Order: sequence, then structure tokens, then C-alpha cells
Amino acid sequence: MSRGFLDTLVELHAIDIHRHGLVSLGKPEGFLERQVRGWAERWQRAKTQESVAMDSIISWLAKNPPVSPPPTIVHNDYKLDNVMLNPADPERVEAVLDWEMTTVGDPLADLGLTLCYWTLGGAYGMPGGEGWFTRDEIVNRYAEATGRDVSHLNYYEILGIFKLAVILQQIYFRYVNGQTRDERFRTFGTRVQALIDAAHAKLTD
Repeated sequence: MSRGFLDTLVELHAIDIHRHGLVSLGKPEGFLERQVRGWAERWQRAKTQESVAMDSIISWLAKNPPVSPPPTIVHNDYKLDNVMLNPADPERVEAVLDWEMTTVGDPLADLGLTLCYWTLGGAYGMPGGEGWFTRDEIVNRYAEATGRDVSHLNYYEILGIFKLAVILQQIYFRYVNGQTRDERFRTFGTRVQALIDAAHAKLTD
């Protein structure tokens, strides 16, 4: 499953977006800057209290974008529960689901987000346990297969955690303001804070 999941991401990022006319899905230039700005604006609209740590994360992301590799398709939500596996051959991915956030831009944004979930038993992710690839194995296999520089992957993982925090905050905002009464969302404020803490702990000078 680990191999199939990762190798499918490699295949996705190998699609020639110019040959197949997919470059029109987005604007590759300035991709990271727009991602940070757009998600920061969503945070401002959805926050229920001030957060110095989140302010620091946004500032750091805005000031430290790495140089992006050539653009590819970016799924923008690539994780295990967005793929369908062949029950007779779990290494074979039959379909990738949930394409509504797909664009073209920096492929390492997908890898960074994948690592947010691939925490091996962490507080906000999956999978974990014996048999799964470690995070290093995920990164090394991707780097070997694509030849892309992954030395700035910490930035992309922080970006991914930041985006997850904003998504959960948007849901929590709706709960706090009575726009939904689903009690599953009552604890989302705590989950958002855990994500903020995790991203902030990864900041570097």
C-alpha cells in the first residue's frame, strides 16, 4: 500500500501538463506565495481568537518560500483516504478521488501535505504501525523516482499543516457561530491548536 500510494503520486507528478493542455488548471508562477496569502486570508475570516503562533507561521511562510521546481499537477489533498486500492492487489491504486482543489504548481506541496498525515501514530495523522513506509522512506523514494530536490521539505510540511489548521478552523467557526450544530465539531478548536503547535515547532530561523 505504501509503495502503490507513493508511486501513484510520482506518476501524477510526471504527467506533461503542457502536452495534455492541463496548464490551464492554474497559474504556476507565484504558486507558493498565492497559497500562503490565500490561506492566510481564510484564517483571518475564520479565526475565533487571536493566535500569536499562527501569526508567526504565516509570517515565516511568506518570508521563506523555496524556489519551486517545474510545475506539475498538484492534487492538493493527496492522502490514503482519497485513493481506492485493488482489494486483490493493495499495491495497485485503481483511482484517486477528490479533485476539487486540483491545480498546477509546485509538486512538493503534495508531498508536504502527505507527510502531515504520515505521522506514524501522531496526533493528527495516519497511517502508522509495522509494515508501513517510514516518513524517510516516503521522502527518499519520491526523491529517487523524481530527481527533485527535497532539501526544503520542511517548508512544504509546515504549509500543509497550516492549511489543515485553517480547514478545521473554518468548520469550527461555523460551529461556534451556530451555523452547524454537529457536536463532532465541538472539539475542533483543540485540534486546530494542536496543528498550530505542530507547525510552530517546525519553524526555523
